[in-house]
Amino acid sequence: MSESNFKSLEATLNKYIPPEELREVKRVLYGRADDNELQFSEETLSLAKDVEIELKGYVFSARKEDLRRPRIVRVAAVQNTVDIPTTAPIHVQRDALHEKISNILRVAVTAGVNIVCLQEAWTMPFAFCTREKFPWCEFAEDVENGPTTKMLKELAKQYNMVIISPILERDANHHDTIWNTAVVISNNGSYIGKHRKNHIPRVGDFNESTYYYEGDTGHPVFETQFGRIGINICYGRHHPQNWMMFGVNGAEIVFNPSATVGGLSEPLWGIEARNAAIANSFFSVAINRVGTEVFPNEFTSGNGLPAHKDFGPFYGSSYVAAPDGSRTPGLSRDKDGLLVVEMDLNLCRQIKDFWGFQMTQRLPLYAESLAKAIKPDYKPQIVKEN
Repeated sequence: MSESNFKSLEATLNKYIPPEELREVKRVLYGRADDNELQFSEETLSLAKDVEIELKGYVFSARKEDLRRPRIVRVAAVQNTVDIPTTAPIHVQRDALHEKISNILRVAVTAGVNIVCLQEAWTMPFAFCTREKFPWCEFAEDVENGPTTKMLKELAKQYNMVIISPILERDANHHDTIWNTAVVISNNGSYIGKHRKNHIPRVGDFNESTYYYEGDTGHPVFETQFGRIGINICYGRHHPQNWMMFGVNGAEIVFNPSATVGGLSEPLWGIEARNAAIANSFFSVAINRVGTEVFPNEFTSGNGLPAHKDFGPFYGSSYVAAPDGSRTPGLSRDKDGLLVVEMDLNLCRQIKDFWGFQMTQRLPLYAESLAKAIKPDYKPQIVKEN
């Protein structure tokens, strides 16, 4: 089967494995035998068809408690292609993506979504492979009053929805510096805050340090009406400590808006966000864009391969993992999609009580060891045979 015919892991499993065996396969691979699909209204299904997106929904429940009511929240992840050619004027490209996402959010609100996260740098093609400054730097905008945030503020208030909007930030207060930033907009339409990407890749075609450096916002957790959320942008998913710090700061849901390609990271994709959910007793939401974006000029990546004009396809496959280690099936590898997950946040504490990972993680021990490890005269603790 060629990569172009491989639509999703789930589609292949469903096609070739008999139903009873498939339940056991899903139990082992995904942590639960049943998908626990979320049912949508006819209005939502019809609108998703009109907008031409894949719509999937699942449910994570928690044990009923005496002293706490269920804390039910619906969270959504959006994955999408960039349809306008990268040679089009900047405002044309951005306006087209604004329209596309506005249409997808219309579907989300009919599905009862409370918090939605868009993909990394969603207002533009992922041009950071090119190492060209122009015209790509023109996509950068102010996080509070730029055109993207202004548009989403109105929709957030209209839809009573928290919106996480990862964009290219232009910081006019500090010499017009550019950052890779996620903007958090409240369901009342106000700007809550931002988080800048902590870990910047220097691997393959991902030459992002040409445009921006590591973020300076730490690991903020945003307390919204619907729960405490963190945003671990893209390459940060490869760093367990990055996930951990959002958990230390009290996150119940951590979103991972990304842009990554199959030749680089696909075998890691289903592992990292899921492992983070297990280790930190929170929900994780892994989001990846789809499609192939072709740029005007060829570029190379210092790996001996011929010059080329595209990354290769982004493989989508967005999914959600729960603190008990279970996860949803993913969206497809090649379609615009909206993944809606209903979750009971009480599960976070219940899993902490059951497994005790936070109780046993021994942060002081690691803090002491890391304080030594960062010193220039550090010597690794290696015991050698005489």
